[in-house]
Amino acid sequence: MKMNAYARQADTPAVSPLVDFWNDILAPKIITFQHILVGAGQRHSDQIMGQLGVNNGDHVLDVGCGFGDTTIELANCAAPDGKALGVDCCQAFLDQAWHRAEMGWIPNAQFTCQDIETSRPDGAFDFLFARFGTQFFANPVAGLRSMRRCLRPGGRMAHMVWRNRVDNPWLTASRTVVETILPKPGEGALTCGPGPFSMADEVTTRAQMEAAGYSDIRFQRVDSKVLVGSSVKEAIAFQLAIGPAGETFREAGQLGIDRRADIDAALTEMFSTVEQDDEGLWMDSSSWLITARNPADQ
Repeated sequence: MKMNAYARQADTPAVSPLVDFWNDILAPKIITFQHILVGAGQRHSDQIMGQLGVNNGDHVLDVGCGFGDTTIELANCAAPDGKALGVDCCQAFLDQAWHRAEMGWIPNAQFTCQDIETSRPDGAFDFLFARFGTQFFANPVAGLRSMRRCLRPGGRMAHMVWRNRVDNPWLTASRTVVETILPKPGEGALTCGPGPFSMADEVTTRAQMEAAGYSDIRFQRVDSKVLVGSSVKEAIAFQLAIGPAGETFREAGQLGIDRRADIDAALTEMFSTVEQDDEGLWMDSSSWLITARNPADQ
């Protein structure tokens, strides 16, 4: 087997409580349901990847790369003379990303465990991409600014974030149901960060990007049906493990366990109304593709 041409990067110890939470609590659940999460992400990024303008010779950075599917796709766009570096704060994700790149014989894709909010990879990148990762920044302006500083003057970036809650029932409808049975999480709840809808508002997010120093900021809406489970049972398990409903269920502790039968019954009723086919259950989702540039005089 042909191995990746780049040496694996040294691991960076997790120092942020959010990073620890992702590694210790969320990573095992995300790995279990990666076929749902990666599938949802791909249904959005597949619609826009061809318009990003990544070309042969480009040096590309993929922030929050997860299991490496977007990094590999960007590496292929930049081949044969360019390369793509994927960074993520979860080493467990990157172990799979490296394996995927090596098994696919993608010599110009590499990965490193890094928290972009607190450290930056070396190099001036031509293009920067992030799919559903920037919305979890503890400090959005600081995180976006750190990303911009990875770009060469005039370099371009694109990131995808979820739009508002009402257009994303695949993530929100279950929480509404669960919170008829369990209390909402309190202020001291363990969290993955600001959450999947923290960049949903165009006005607020544009202001954050301007404060981070970007220019030529543009928003494009992307919609898609996404698979939430191959069966009602899997859809319920997914919702109670990850996302807003999962946070409510996790924070309820023993009460959630005691009321699990009631929760399952309520969610089964909810899922009985969604679109189903031979693959499973499908629900609506909506995202923003946000593109911008690092000013040439930076």
